[in-house]
Amino acid sequence: MKFIDSASVEVKSGDGGAGHISFRREKFMPMGGPDGGNGGRGGDIVIIANSNMATLLDFRYVRKYYAEDGAPGSKANKTGKNGKSKKIKVPVGTQVFDADSGELLADIDAKDKKVTLLRGGKGGKGNAEFVTSTRQAPRYAQPGIPGEGRNIRFELKLIADVGFVGMPNAGKSTLISVISAAKPKIADYPFTTLTPNLGIVRMGEYESFTVADIPGLIEGASKGKGLGYQFLKHVERTAVLLYMIDINSDDIKAEYEMLRNELHSYSELMREKPFMVALTKIDSATEELIAETSGLDFDGKSPVFISSVSGQNIDDLKTILWTSIKDEKGLGNEI
Repeated sequence: MKFIDSASVEVKSGDGGAGHISFRREKFMPMGGPDGGNGGRGGDIVIIANSNMATLLDFRYVRKYYAEDGAPGSKANKTGKNGKSKKIKVPVGTQVFDADSGELLADIDAKDKKVTLLRGGKGGKGNAEFVTSTRQAPRYAQPGIPGEGRNIRFELKLIADVGFVGMPNAGKSTLISVISAAKPKIADYPFTTLTPNLGIVRMGEYESFTVADIPGLIEGASKGKGLGYQFLKHVERTAVLLYMIDINSDDIKAEYEMLRNELHSYSELMREKPFMVALTKIDSATEELIAETSGLDFDGKSPVFISSVSGQNIDDLKTILWTSIKDEKGLGNEI
């Protein structure tokens, strides 16, 4: 399935049905009192979170979503049928913007969340509604109120507990494939991952957390360079950041500082997120290199040394991440 995280569509709620003009016609009463019914209400535009969706791809093929109009009223004081609402399903994590003004209209940030984006127009009143003591046979009715139309833009931001951040080929895809059931494309060259991947990490029979493998960042990503900018938004909602750096890097600290700077330049919110650092691919490192890097300090944090290939320290990393997530969410520290 192709990963699409942005799409623009046109939406319109239903028009209200027109009120009806009629008079009772019964035997011995050719012109009875007014009995025109009210029009039905137009359908709404409703946005619904669907946890089974992972992309906005569907909206590349269908660009217009219209709710049903209300039916007009009819004789014998019958109210017209209300129009059906148009329910638009989107992935959890989708934000809805006005495409013209850029205003945020809704944030579909939870499973099964439902937001009525546009209300349908009210039905018009039939002539029976306008009877008074001095006006016994009104010959007019109201038209229905038109529905609302809007151009909107969907922006998908993945919601995960942990965001993997690192240079291309830092080992992010390999790690997510080892600790979860996600199966991203993996190869020994940069930019293998061109779309974010989500995985679920099981910590017990009833406990788990989600991780997001974000495509590799390069210097200048926060300013639109390379592949990074379009994916930086996917780490905004994560509870914890995991900086992943290849232990064989020419300058581990410089790489760490670059990654931190890119995230902070993109959003000040990144400064507040708890984080940890993993030095990866230790199966390919010498004992001397591991010893040299063991004393490195990353803003007060010591690194975790891991190998996704050999499995070394992977369980320790999962436990550290899970503890950090629960601390951040106030869930306690029991594993």
